Amino acid sequence: MKFTRKKVTPAAAPGSNRNQQAAVPKHPLHASLTENIQYINEKIGKSDDIIIRQFKIGNETRINAAIFYTEGLVNTSAANQFIMEALMLDMPKNEIEKAIASGDNLLHVLKDSVLAVSDVQDVSEFAPLLTSLMAGNVIFLLDGYAQGLVIQMSGYESRSVSEPVNEAVVRGPRESFTESLRTNTALIRRKITDPSLWLESRKIGRVTQTEVAVMYIQGIANDKVVQEVRTRLDRIDIDAILESGYIEELIQDDSFSPFPTVYNTERPDVIAAELLEGKVVIVVDGTPFVLVVPALFISFFHSAEDYYQRADISSLIRILRFIGIFIALLGPSLYIAITTFHQEMLPTQLLIGLAAQREGVPFPAFIEALMMEITFEILREAGIRMPRTIGQAVSIVGTLVIGQAAVEAGIVSAAMVIVVSITAISNFVFPSINMSISIRMLRFPLMGLAASFGIFGIIVGIIALVLHLCSLRSFGVPYMSPFAPIVTADLKDSLFRLPHWALFSRPRLISQKNIIREQNPPTTKPHPRE
Repeated sequence: MKFTRKKVTPAAAPGSNRNQQAAVPKHPLHASLTENIQYINEKIGKSDDIIIRQFKIGNETRINAAIFYTEGLVNTSAANQFIMEALMLDMPKNEIEKAIASGDNLLHVLKDSVLAVSDVQDVSEFAPLLTSLMAGNVIFLLDGYAQGLVIQMSGYESRSVSEPVNEAVVRGPRESFTESLRTNTALIRRKITDPSLWLESRKIGRVTQTEVAVMYIQGIANDKVVQEVRTRLDRIDIDAILESGYIEELIQDDSFSPFPTVYNTERPDVIAAELLEGKVVIVVDGTPFVLVVPALFISFFHSAEDYYQRADISSLIRILRFIGIFIALLGPSLYIAITTFHQEMLPTQLLIGLAAQREGVPFPAFIEALMMEITFEILREAGIRMPRTIGQAVSIVGTLVIGQAAVEAGIVSAAMVIVVSITAISNFVFPSINMSISIRMLRFPLMGLAASFGIFGIIVGIIALVLHLCSLRSFGVPYMSPFAPIVTADLKDSLFRLPHWALFSRPRLISQKNIIREQNPPTTKPHPRE
């Protein structure tokens, strides 16, 4: 498997990840609690949302301690109950004296015997301490010890699991990812409970320190693809990662191709299906969109519902979807080419009707189509950006009013309005918004070729498009597989979908190991018992 990648960021030294370097220089903790508090206050600028609570542990001892946490990111009630009460009220004096007399590390004694929290880690430097503090953890420091404890007690507000917004289905699960990384990984593990589903975490972004998780099924995913994902993520050197789109643009194979080479979705069931095919998933904290690599061209035209309906229904829906894609890409171009250069292709009655409609139109067909397409794109963008209560109404009314007024004013013909409307509607059959945008962009150069050279120009444009698609790779996998190169065994789930009992093998160019889904795949359709 050949991997090709354009260098978009400076590469780090082998085996290193520069993004895991904290923004704060390495500096060991002091034994004095006062000095530690003073240093932390200097670094955080005495921010009001950073709570510093000093107290004495035990009922009768005089050992000073302090906890630090970021208000709004920590479950304060749990911190009060399992840290403050446990250390101030429930800590017996003899236990402290016994630990001090025996020379044991009192921090370890508190960690092992007093703090009733599952995730407690040691910290001895200010850099990881401040990073953990800003990430929503509780920091515990004890006077006289140049060490501290990082206690996991995140409790910030987050959006609950809801229905998908962009990938709605008639039949299928009604849950989507949220902005919480741990919620998203839990939704994936609910679908796949196998222990072979591995997760690797890393922090990317010198300032944001965004947590990024890589998930794959060991034994099914291709080891070379997994290693390539690690390499590209470790190569990223940027100050902020605010959404998975940052990661997508920094790890994609071809930055200047109109076609996306990284797939994204907000549905956990789609992610589970992609993992079972041997792909690698990248989950980014703070976004409900999860990335999938490698991405194939045909995957952007498949919907989750294709696998929940019967095979014949799914195949019919796919055929309608591909017809819609053809119209969305070539509808205006064919109309321009035929009405401008190839009128002989039209029936006489239709040609006379179109000529009568265009009799008072002052612009050529290309200018008509260009004006209508740009107008519709503006209306669509306005409908998205405007408040939801009026956005849909404005887009619908604006389209109807402007289209009708343009025809009555003689600026465009009625046939052109129909063609542009059908093209716009066909754009909505795409399950993936990324591919929909790519087709919308490519429609304009094809319209220019049609206006200049007719159908010959459209054919040349399509040939150039196919050659470009065949040259693309996504993490070493040919973008157009299973069509180029053709893999006959993988065609059973491409343009059509065979029944589930026939989908007994995984895509060969992706997994390359453990490709059999069923141990005893049937060779014919199963028959009912007699």
